[in-house]
Amino acid sequence: MNFGNNLGIFGILILVLDIYAIIKIAQSSAEPLKKAIWIVIILLLPFLGLLLWWLLGPKSS
Repeated sequence: MNFGNNLGIFGILILVLDIYAIIKIAQSSAEPLKKAIWIVIILLLPFLGLLLWWLLGPKSS
Protein backbone atom coordinates (compact mmCIF):
# COMPACT_ATOMS: atom_id res chain seq x y z
CA MET A 1 0.00 0.00 0.00
CA ASN A 2 1.18 3.47 -0.85
CA PHE A 3 0.36 6.03 1.83
CA GLY A 4 2.70 8.71 0.46
CA ASN A 5 0.06 10.53 -1.59
CA ASN A 6 -2.49 10.51 1.22
CA LEU A 7 0.02 11.90 3.70
CA GLY A 8 1.02 14.60 1.20
CA ILE A 9 -2.60 15.67 0.75
CA PHE A 10 -3.04 15.71 4.54
CA GLY A 11 0.07 17.89 4.89
CA ILE A 12 -1.17 20.36 2.29
CA LEU A 13 -4.57 20.51 4.00
CA ILE A 14 -2.92 21.27 7.36
CA LEU A 15 -0.74 23.94 5.71
CA VAL A 16 -3.77 25.63 4.13
CA LEU A 17 -5.71 25.52 7.42
CA ASP A 18 -2.70 26.90 9.33
CA ILE A 19 -2.41 29.80 6.89
CA TYR A 20 -6.15 30.47 7.26
CA ALA A 21 -5.84 30.43 11.07
CA ILE A 22 -2.85 32.79 11.03
CA ILE A 23 -4.71 35.23 8.78
CA LYS A 24 -7.79 35.11 11.05
CA ILE A 25 -5.59 35.66 14.11
CA ALA A 26 -3.82 38.62 12.50
CA GLN A 27 -7.17 40.19 11.56
CA SER A 28 -8.70 39.69 15.01
CA SER A 29 -9.12 42.43 17.56
CA ALA A 30 -7.16 40.53 20.21
CA GLU A 31 -4.18 42.04 21.98
CA PRO A 32 -0.94 41.91 19.96
CA LEU A 33 0.76 39.65 22.53
CA LYS A 34 -2.08 37.12 22.38
CA LYS A 35 -1.97 37.20 18.57
CA ALA A 36 1.78 36.57 18.63
CA ILE A 37 1.44 33.68 21.07
CA TRP A 38 -1.24 31.96 18.96
CA ILE A 39 0.78 32.43 15.78
CA VAL A 40 3.91 30.97 17.40
CA ILE A 41 1.93 28.00 18.71
CA ILE A 42 0.53 27.30 15.24
CA LEU A 43 3.95 27.66 13.60
CA LEU A 44 5.68 25.36 16.11
CA LEU A 45 2.89 22.78 16.37
CA PRO A 46 0.99 22.90 13.07
CA PHE A 47 -1.69 20.27 13.72
CA LEU A 48 -1.96 20.57 17.50
CA GLY A 49 -1.73 24.37 17.39
CA LEU A 50 -4.53 24.53 14.83
CA LEU A 51 -6.68 22.22 16.94
CA LEU A 52 -6.01 24.24 20.11
CA TRP A 53 -6.80 27.51 18.33
CA TRP A 54 -10.04 26.07 17.00
CA LEU A 55 -11.05 24.80 20.45
CA LEU A 56 -9.68 27.52 22.74
CA GLY A 57 -9.19 30.57 20.56
CA PRO A 58 -11.43 33.61 20.65
CA LYS A 59 -14.86 33.03 19.20
CA SER A 60 -16.59 35.63 17.09
CA SER A 61 -20.13 36.50 18.07
